[in-house]
Amino acid sequence: MGKREDIKKTYKLYIGGKFPRTESGRYIKWTDPKNSTYVNVCRGSRKDFRNSVVAARNAFPDWSSRTAYNRGQILYRIGEMLEGKRNQFMDELMLQGASKNAAENEINRAIDRLIYYAGWADKYQQIFSRVNPVALPYFNFSYPEPTGVVSAVAPNESSLIGLISIIAPIIAGGNTVVVLASDSKPLCSITFAEVLHTSDVPGGVVNILTGHRSELLEHFSSHMDVNAIVYCGTDNDEITLVQQNAALNVKRPVVYTDQDWMDNTVQDPYRILNTLETKIIWHPVGV
Repeated sequence: MGKREDIKKTYKLYIGGKFPRTESGRYIKWTDPKNSTYVNVCRGSRKDFRNSVVAARNAFPDWSSRTAYNRGQILYRIGEMLEGKRNQFMDELMLQGASKNAAENEINRAIDRLIYYAGWADKYQQIFSRVNPVALPYFNFSYPEPTGVVSAVAPNESSLIGLISIIAPIIAGGNTVVVLASDSKPLCSITFAEVLHTSDVPGGVVNILTGHRSELLEHFSSHMDVNAIVYCGTDNDEITLVQQNAALNVKRPVVYTDQDWMDNTVQDPYRILNTLETKIIWHPVGV
C-alpha cells in the first residue's frame, strides 16, 4: 500500500445549526507559530454575517421562551460534551502556541465557566427582579428580559476561554448570538461549534464566523436587526466605531478591555445582565 494522503481539515463557519463554507469561496491559510503546520479557515463575508443574523433572529422566539432551567441544562450539556473533546482541544491549543499545562488549564477553566453560567441560568432573575415602591395605588415590578440578537467580537488573544466567556452569559440570558472568532487563533472556535452541534443547542442560537476583524467589525456593529454588541479588545478606533454604529439603531454596546479571561473575576451574573433589558410592569392594587 502506498503512503496515504494527509487530509487537511477545513474549518467551516457555523450558521443556523449547519457548517457551510463561506458564500464568497474565500479562505485563510492559517499557519502555526512555528510555521510547520497550516490549515484552511473560511474567511467569512458580510453576506455570511447577514445570514447568521437571520438564523439568530429566527431562533430567538423559541430560545427566549424556554424555561431558564432548560437553558441551564443545555449549558451544562455543552460542558459535558466539551469534556469529551478534551484531547482535540488540547491539540489545537498547543498548535496555536500554548504549552501542555496552559492548554489543560484553559480547557478546565472553560468547562468550569460553562457550569458556572449553567447554574446562574435560573437564578439571576431572583437577583435582578424587584418590587419598586411607588406613591400610587399600584404594584410596580421590574423584571429582566433578553434583549434579542447579540453580535459579539471575541478576544483575539484567547482562543477558547475568551470565546466561551462571551457566549455563555449571552445565551444564559435567553439571547441568540453571532460571534466573530479570534483572528489569530481561530481553530478552537469551530471545534467548539461542533460541541454546540451535539449539545441540544437549537440551530441558530449560536452562530460562529471566522474571518478578519478589520473587514467584519463595521457590519457587526451597524446591522439594524442586531439589538446589542459585545466587543472585546483595546483598539480605541475600533471601540469608537462600535459605539458610533451602535447609536444608529440604539443597540446596546458592551465593551470589555484588558480582561484576564482565565481569572474568576471575569465571571459574574452581571455579565448576563449586560445583554438584558428591564421590563417594568404596573398593576392596580386590589384587581
